[in-house]
Amino acid sequence: MSGLASYACFFFTVALTYGVATLGLNLQWGSAGLFNVGVAGFAAVGAYAAAWLTAAPAAGHWGGFQLPIALGWIGAMAAAALAAAILGAITLRLRADYLAITTFGAAVTIELVALNAQTLTGGPFGIAFIPKPFEALADRPLAFGAANLALVAAVAALAYWALERLTGSPWGRVLRALREDEAAAASLGKAPDAFRLQAFVIGAALIGLAGAMQAQFFGFIAPDNYLPVLTFQVWVMLVVGGSGNNRGALLGALAVWALWSFSGTALAALLPGTLQARGAALRVVAIGVVLAGVLLLRPRGLIGERATVSRHISG
Repeated sequence: MSGLASYACFFFTVALTYGVATLGLNLQWGSAGLFNVGVAGFAAVGAYAAAWLTAAPAAGHWGGFQLPIALGWIGAMAAAALAAAILGAITLRLRADYLAITTFGAAVTIELVALNAQTLTGGPFGIAFIPKPFEALADRPLAFGAANLALVAAVAALAYWALERLTGSPWGRVLRALREDEAAAASLGKAPDAFRLQAFVIGAALIGLAGAMQAQFFGFIAPDNYLPVLTFQVWVMLVVGGSGNNRGALLGALAVWALWSFSGTALAALLPGTLQARGAALRVVAIGVVLAGVLLLRPRGLIGERATVSRHISG
């Protein structure tokens, strides 16, 4: 029984880290209409920044400052935000497909740097022995899992509360106005590029935080963790849950992570050994089928964006 409870803690902890990333993407896409296809890149920046700041010194790669985990997470958010500010200042004038191509290219570049800059990232071997929260409880799996779940749930709840406040404020209403009709919002004196850059940076900081939390929770990172499939996962979570709704973002993260986890277990049990290597591709196919079904049956997701009464955006 304790084994099942420990797995439940693990499952919900990982799901909530994805939930934080999905909340960040929801601010960028659901509120501001920014088509960011570089989620994996920002998660990698946050993960490596946290590893550099909190891990012990090790031969073969830079970092090892042994700072507290909380400072590592703050540093991860700052690093992802800085990367987004630099990229956004250059590219946010682009729209739709052009922005998607640029952010995807940035994510691939970050992955290649992580793979080849061995003195910086450990190269293909990654960074191991990243300190975990509550390591003193590691010999008691249930207590360790419950403590980590409580911590990640608190962070996710704080992120949800902050975004609800932001998106419900005049600032959030300006973002939605720009998303729906940029010319009308600009005619009222709003600066589209400034507001979009702010949303892009805040969203990227949350994605970087999610990457840092996963790095600390698993204790190991490598370039293979930040392939384009990670971006696909987070986007599916947002679309399934409901773009433009923070509750939908969290629900989508939980639902898609459940499907991803249980489909992997089922495929491992059903497929013969010679086909196990193809299981990962079949999981992506399964997620794609679910996404197509949701779009057909509920185009706005499980919890779509709430209808709001039109308000002045000048405040």
